[in-house]
Amino acid sequence: MNLVITPYDPDNVPKEEEIPLPDPRFYEAVGGEEGFKALVSDFYDRIVESDIAFFFPQEEEEIEKIKIHNGKYFAEIAGGPKRYSEEMGHIDQVEMHKPFSINEKHRDEWLGTWREVLETHAKKVDAEIVESYFRFLDEYSKLLINRRRNARAFEDLAKV
Repeated sequence: MNLVITPYDPDNVPKEEEIPLPDPRFYEAVGGEEGFKALVSDFYDRIVESDIAFFFPQEEEEIEKIKIHNGKYFAEIAGGPKRYSEEMGHIDQVEMHKPFSINEKHRDEWLGTWREVLETHAKKVDAEIVESYFRFLDEYSKLLINRRRNARAFEDLAKV
């Protein structure tokens, strides 16, 4: 499996409509509803222990809600049921992430966590299918970076 985090270039950010969705077979290939729930649950269990844990609630009850809510989104883009769209309508993900100060380091940590989870939960899935899912996350995450390069974040200042 070749799950490469591509460099972020602020002068060459893809347009949202040009980013291809993952292979829709991914959802079923990782075990359908139960397999995908396990994958998303593992992702959030790891992310709340990562260097970007400060972006996520630490209370178990709240993170469980996020697993369910965001799991619907990730499942839908992976070829699963359209529950997220049916419940939420169209949500502008870029706009929704604007309140968060996201830089390249945060993106790399987020993608690295996804990579670990995919290497665990999708090792028996055709590599091309897994790579299409990761490629989507990699490209789409470039749209969510909203803090200029080399800007110091609060968490960086707090360590001084």
